[in-house]
Amino acid sequence: MNYQIKTLNNISKKGLKQLTEQYVVDQEGADSPDAILVRSAKMHDMAFNDNLSFIGRAGAGVNNIPLERCAEQGIVVCNAPGANANAVKELVATAMLISSRKVVQGIEWTKTLDGTQTDIGAAVEKNKKAFAGPELYKKKMGVIGLGAIGLLVANMAVDFGMKVYGFDPFITIKHAWGLSRKVKRASSLEALFQNCDYISIHVPYMEATKNYINADLLALAKPNLRLMNLARGGLVDEDALAEALENDKIAAYVTDFPSNKTIHMKNAINIPHLGASTPESEENCATMVVDSLREYMENGNIINSVNYPDCSMGECETAHRITVAHRNVPNMIASITTVLAQDNVNIANMTNKNKGKYAYTMIDIDSEEFKAETLADLKAIDGVTRVRLVK
Repeated sequence: MNYQIKTLNNISKKGLKQLTEQYVVDQEGADSPDAILVRSAKMHDMAFNDNLSFIGRAGAGVNNIPLERCAEQGIVVCNAPGANANAVKELVATAMLISSRKVVQGIEWTKTLDGTQTDIGAAVEKNKKAFAGPELYKKKMGVIGLGAIGLLVANMAVDFGMKVYGFDPFITIKHAWGLSRKVKRASSLEALFQNCDYISIHVPYMEATKNYINADLLALAKPNLRLMNLARGGLVDEDALAEALENDKIAAYVTDFPSNKTIHMKNAINIPHLGASTPESEENCATMVVDSLREYMENGNIINSVNYPDCSMGECETAHRITVAHRNVPNMIASITTVLAQDNVNIANMTNKNKGKYAYTMIDIDSEEFKAETLADLKAIDGVTRVRLVK
């Protein structure tokens, strides 16, 4: 079986090299692709053809993809969580340093010196005190969100000799195991803002986290707090932030998501979304999402999905494998098995997973003969969004 793959951005060649001859990659055409690979292209206004069953985001954030509409059409959306974690971690280190030591301001000032009329050495020695700032060592660092990136940031801050506090009510067992034992648990966001000298935000942007850092939290900030947001725009209330910066309530704000407001704020350092802009990160993201693409297309397995549950049955060792994407509603499994029984299809193995409003069922069958009408009957079940005959 051949698959038509459309790319909306430049996807790392290292990742695309994982695709075999059965995959045809077409950046310009592919009017009816089976899958789309994307980085930052906006997809909310795109119309999706009936063949499209997979969208792979070569990165972590998926706010450029209409997730709910994809789920309703049975399109599985997968991303690459953690693939750019090291790149972002290193930029957080940069943000911590440039928010403290005023290196950027010092460099810009140095560029203004005229070496033909000024003794550069004397001018530097006279004015360098204007760019002095504190060291990171022994300061208190707060990390909000201890996922793939927050985990690395917290451990890095420990290595810097800082006292580190983490806040994440939903930390996974996997990430908890990777966290340094020196990282202490913060009881609340309020406690972080009251006690920390540096705070780095690492939570996803969604309706529930819009303006997550608000005026009330900023009012509690410890004097000279340095706040860093290399996660997503929209997480910090910019009006409250502007007031806190203007009144010297916080010493500096570093963001990787400049806006029309932040570029004019006092003591705000605006980085042009460079968090994942490393060749290593782009390769890691592409490799991970292409891996998910192949697993889904060839085996029906879902890995790192954001709108359907992760679900895997390994490689199919029976005659056929059917996958059914559907709403997470009562009696769905009974409806599916009833259709198969009526068509004399023997089930060898089956699994079902759910995630919020949607679920996914995988079925391996022994029967060599398989009627096209069976797929049509499955698709006709109320609440089913997509049926695939993988093998």
